[in-house]
Amino acid sequence: MLKRNKGRPEVLAERVYQTIKNDIFDFRLMPGDRFSESEMAERMQVSRTPVRQALFWLEREGYVEVWFRSGWQVRSFDFEYFEQLYDFRIVLEREAIRRLCGMPPGRCAELLAELKAFWIDQPRLAEGKEVSLHDEGFHMAIVAAAGNSEMARIHAELTEKIRIIRRLDFTREDRIEATYSEHARILLAVLKQQTEEAQRILTDHISVSKAEVRKITLHMLQQARLQTSSPE
Repeated sequence: MLKRNKGRPEVLAERVYQTIKNDIFDFRLMPGDRFSESEMAERMQVSRTPVRQALFWLEREGYVEVWFRSGWQVRSFDFEYFEQLYDFRIVLEREAIRRLCGMPPGRCAELLAELKAFWIDQPRLAEGKEVSLHDEGFHMAIVAAAGNSEMARIHAELTEKIRIIRRLDFTREDRIEATYSEHARILLAVLKQQTEEAQRILTDHISVSKAEVRKITLHMLQQARLQTSSPE
């Protein structure tokens, strides 16, 4: 008989939350899949209490929905919703660039020094997951450097919401190469205080990424469905 995990409920709930979220991100749990709290508790070898807490967190973030009397379901992909988030990202980041370009050049260079070192001066990374994390860091740092903490907070929340599909942009080598190139061009334009040019490059950069992740997500969903439906 399997031994159930014991520990502080909030610690177990966090572990369950991360496990289920990773399963959704990696398409082990597919959009539309249904499951019960009891099934998930048995799989995780915990009680239903941390499972329920984790699922409520995931529901609040928009990853699952509860079906009363019939358990939980992974929410279907709403590409229109994700594209709205990408569009909002563009608005926030364009404004951040406008503010950075309006700063004294020395102050702007100081704020962007670490980004310049990583994206321009240092050797490039090749591993997609690593580059994905640094890509998130780049865009969040741009917004944070603009100096509006509320804008940075909203942008960070938005970044978390689109992570489920955005990270797929780094499963292809050409997209990693494009990210390095475009980040460098954005930084150089900002450092030269070329506001409109920097905003144009940024807008194109995010728009292309939005289109690419939609194509990649559709392909990966199709592949995952084929794998689950094919006979062993």
